[in-house]
Amino acid sequence: MNNRSTAIFLFLSGALLLGIGGAILLFPHSFFASNGIVLSNDPSWLSEVRAPGGLLTASSILILLGALRRSLRTPATALTVLVYGSFGLARLLAIVLDGVPSGMLVGSMAIELIVAAIGLLMLRRAGATSVSPWQELEPTPAIR
Repeated sequence: MNNRSTAIFLFLSGALLLGIGGAILLFPHSFFASNGIVLSNDPSWLSEVRAPGGLLTASSILILLGALRRSLRTPATALTVLVYGSFGLARLLAIVLDGVPSGMLVGSMAIELIVAAIGLLMLRRAGATSVSPWQELEPTPAIR
């Protein structure tokens, strides 16, 4: 997974995630207000809101490092799929359970699922030339 398209994909998805995670972490009221969501000023509630922002910010840094370092591209792409895919699928589940949210959030879900799908395709394409990380967990045959 050493090609330029992977680096560009990781840079764009990491930069987007950095913007979103940073906004949730540092400016939660403004960020959520852009989707019509009003947050309270309760410190416990804001702690629960800011914590995922911190996780997204940290994840974005690792993804951006993958754009810069070839040795990190496969794990960074897997992290991209995990983060974007889990958000997209959770939003899809929320639609089933709770109903359709604002158009901005439906659009976010679509972007998240598209980014995750692109990442999966990149991982699959790279899988033909790389060793599976799960092979390290397989038992080694006994030496005789």
